Amino acid sequence: MKVKIAVFGRKEIMNRIKQLVVKRDDLEIIPFPYTNAKNVNTLIDKALMCDIYLFAGALPYLYAYEKINKKRLPFVQVAIDEYTILTSLYRLQRDLKRLSIDVSDRVHVDKVIGELEMDDKDIYTIEFEKERDITIDHIVKHHHDLWNEGKIDHVLTSMNEVEQRMNELEIPTTCMTIPTLNLEHTIEQATSIVRLNQRKSPQIVSGHVRIPHLESITKEQGEAAANEYLLKLHHILLKFARKTDASVLSSENQFILFGTSSVLDYITNHYRDFPLLREIEADLKTPVDIGFGLGLTAKQAEEHAKLALDQGGQTEISNCYIVNDRQDTIGPLGVKKQFDTTRLYHSLIHRAQLNNELSYNFLDFIKVRNNEPFSSNDIATYYNVTKRSAERTINKLLSGEVIVAVGEEKPYTRGRPRKLFTLNQ
Repeated sequence: MKVKIAVFGRKEIMNRIKQLVVKRDDLEIIPFPYTNAKNVNTLIDKALMCDIYLFAGALPYLYAYEKINKKRLPFVQVAIDEYTILTSLYRLQRDLKRLSIDVSDRVHVDKVIGELEMDDKDIYTIEFEKERDITIDHIVKHHHDLWNEGKIDHVLTSMNEVEQRMNELEIPTTCMTIPTLNLEHTIEQATSIVRLNQRKSPQIVSGHVRIPHLESITKEQGEAAANEYLLKLHHILLKFARKTDASVLSSENQFILFGTSSVLDYITNHYRDFPLLREIEADLKTPVDIGFGLGLTAKQAEEHAKLALDQGGQTEISNCYIVNDRQDTIGPLGVKKQFDTTRLYHSLIHRAQLNNELSYNFLDFIKVRNNEPFSSNDIATYYNVTKRSAERTINKLLSGEVIVAVGEEKPYTRGRPRKLFTLNQ
C-alpha cells in the first residue's frame, strides 16, 4: 500500500520533491502548491485521505500550526538546519560580515557561527519557532530596522515572502536554498512515521448499515416482509465481509461491520462507484444508509461510524459517508449524480460547437464517470486520443461555458498537476 504524502509548499520546491520520488513505487506525492502561505489551512482541508503532511517551508508550518495540533495531524517539516545555513552562506559567494538572519531556531545559526569562527562578525538572528504569534510584518520590520540603523549589509531569510518584501524595500536579501539532502531526509522521515504507525496502530474501520424506512415497511407490508429485507441485507454484508476480512454483527434492526486494512482499501478504491451500495440498492429496491468510521480504537471507529450514519440519514435517498479519525466527513460516496442531458447536448452543439459524434461521446463520458470532476487526461483516455487533442476539446468546452474549472488542481505522482473540470449546470 502506497504512502500518500500531502506536500504544502511553493511550486518550485514542489517540483524538486516530485523529481526525488519519481521512481518510487511505494510513495505518492500529493502536491498542494500555494502562492500565498495564508491559504495553507484551506489546502489542509482538501488533503483528507493522505497519510501524513509535509511542510516544505517555515511559513506554511507557522500558519498551519494550530490546525495540525488541534486535529493531531501527523506531519513533518523540512529542516532549516546548520547544513541549510552553511549551504546558503556558501552560495552568497561574498565576504559578508554583517548579516541579519531569520530562522525557526537560532541554535543552528549559533552552531554555524562557532564552526566558522564568525564570532567577531555582526550577525543578528531572529527566531520564530518559539513565538507562534510572530508575523511576516514583524520579521520584515526587524530586518528593516537593522538596515536603517546601519548595522547590516545583507539579509539572509528562510522565507520567500520575506525576500519579496525586502526586495520591495531595496534591501539586499537572499533566500536560503533548501539542500536536496534535507528534502530526501524529510521524505524518508515521513515514510518511516507512516510505516511505524501502521505497524503500531492499524486503523480500525467500523461500518453501520441500516434501512431507514424499515418501520414504514413493517407497517405497510408486515413484519415478515421487513424481516425478509433484513435477511437479504445480512446476506450481502456477509459476502462483503468475507471479501474484506471483516466481521458482521446485528444490532437493533441494523448491522455493524468491523474490519481493518482490507475494508479501508475497499473504501479508498471505490469512492466514485461504491459497489456495495449499488448491490444493496439493486437487491432490496429501497434506500439504505451506510456510515463508515475510522479510528485507532474500536470505540473511536464506532463513534465516527454513527456520525457518518447520521450525516446520511438527512436525505431520502441511499447514502454512504465516511468520518475519519480526525472527524473529517467525506461523501456521499457512490451516489448517482443527475444532470440535464438535453440541456447539455444543446450546449455541446450550439455553444461548444462540437459535432454530433463528439457530443454523444461526451454525454456517455459524463454518465460513465457519474458526473464527477474530470481532467484532460481522462478525456484522452476515454476517447482514445492524444492529450493535445483532449486539451483542444477542453478549450472548446470552456469557451462555450459548458464546463468550468473546479478551482483546484488534482495532483498525481509524475509530471505536472492536472486541472479538474465539472459541468456548468
